[in-house]
Amino acid sequence: METSKIKFIDLFSGIGGFKMALSANGGECIGFSEIDKDAIETYCDNYRISPALNFGDIRKIEKLPEHDLLTAGVPCQSWSIAGKNLGFNDDRGQLWNDTIYLLNQSQPKAFIFENVKGLVDPRNKSALQYILKRITQAGYYANYYILNSHDYGVAQNRVRIYIVGFREKQFFDKFNPPRSIEKKIVLADILDIDLPEIESNNEQVDLFGFSEKVNKQMSLSSKNGYNDYFLFNDLRNGETTIHSWDILDTTDREKDICLLLLKNRRKKQFGLLDGNPLSLVQIQKIDPSINFYELEDLVHRDILKKVFYRFKVLASCDTDLTDSEAELLKFAHDGVLQLDIIKTQNSLRLNSRTLSGLLSSLINKEVISCIEERYEFKNTKISSGIDGINRIFLPTSDVFPTLVASDTNDFVALKHVDRETNESYKKKFLEEVYFTKQYRKITKEEACLIQGFPRNFKLPESRSRWMKLIGNSVSVPVVSSLIDSIVSTEVFD
Repeated sequence: METSKIKFIDLFSGIGGFKMALSANGGECIGFSEIDKDAIETYCDNYRISPALNFGDIRKIEKLPEHDLLTAGVPCQSWSIAGKNLGFNDDRGQLWNDTIYLLNQSQPKAFIFENVKGLVDPRNKSALQYILKRITQAGYYANYYILNSHDYGVAQNRVRIYIVGFREKQFFDKFNPPRSIEKKIVLADILDIDLPEIESNNEQVDLFGFSEKVNKQMSLSSKNGYNDYFLFNDLRNGETTIHSWDILDTTDREKDICLLLLKNRRKKQFGLLDGNPLSLVQIQKIDPSINFYELEDLVHRDILKKVFYRFKVLASCDTDLTDSEAELLKFAHDGVLQLDIIKTQNSLRLNSRTLSGLLSSLINKEVISCIEERYEFKNTKISSGIDGINRIFLPTSDVFPTLVASDTNDFVALKHVDRETNESYKKKFLEEVYFTKQYRKITKEEACLIQGFPRNFKLPESRSRWMKLIGNSVSVPVVSSLIDSIVSTEVFD
């Protein structure tokens, strides 16, 4: 059977990453399912397909027409580290049941389902086993594969799980996941930046030809012992880490205090969290010369912040409490409520904002009062970075980080920085790239190429809208490679 005769249905189609890969190989789309208005318009506009082919909300589809291949990029937020990791407790997690119901009802010859790598994390083991069990009950032989988009022709580190299944065991037994391509696409291949020839370790490097193996789990790029990116972060330390005290005009003494806090904040003697605020008393036990006024000055400089850490529960209080407030107070010990104990209680499921609101409410109701403040870095959300910058990637980088619907605080440098020593490398980056603002976010055209779409793929003008669409899509070359492997089993002959 020729590939052109493969009839497929595209569930959770988004902007058509599956469709582009299949159509390029002659596949025929006989219908798709999507509810996002921007995605529907983009899909129909780029592929010149009638909106009448949209089946709409998958939860309302009772029956699919006969087809050979079913594809689905099931919404991933339930399993993503960027979400709340609620799995099947999230309505979006339940969409797996709707997908498998339609698989069982329509019985195509094969299918491909895509999701974030979080689905294979140990905490989601039971969920993945449940999904595979349901697929087996639907009459299919299936397995899951962890693939990185960079291995198949895009300059992006994008690790995803692909579940591939066949109705007949003979074809499942013949299926092999696609092999990684030898010549990788790297960031310099797609950036709209004029770059000179670059010397590295006295050897000429062809920016548009070099390629190195990228481990499937790595998210960044390095060569010759040097990172090809700079991380803006106060909670980590490394040769290419930029801290807020590197950017602001600080003294050596202030830098030393910040590094002392950075070095000690993860020690278990200071609390149960992976990173703990430290009190003045605790800091002075490490270095007695540090005084209150020095810490307060760093607070005023917006490098540190003060957090309420320990609270006394007022026994005389008879104020009415909400259920959440009452639940929070259950974790008090000997009349004291402590921040690290609260945050390590999985049963509470509180985000930082909700917890802060509850504590403020209890203070206002005079149910608790703060008896200890501690010092922490102001920039504590790793993905937010510093002043809106998480990472800046040099043009020599192999990959760009995973594109996500919410956009990221990742940028690309507009010029290369020579690597000599660790100290000079960081200094030159700050002087020649950061302080001179020789960096920017990726463009719409570059984002398309990073996902394997053509440069001229039509997307909305608004960055937030096109970033949501491109970040939610699958990488086209990965799907193309999977289709080739499926076709090679002769399942469609």
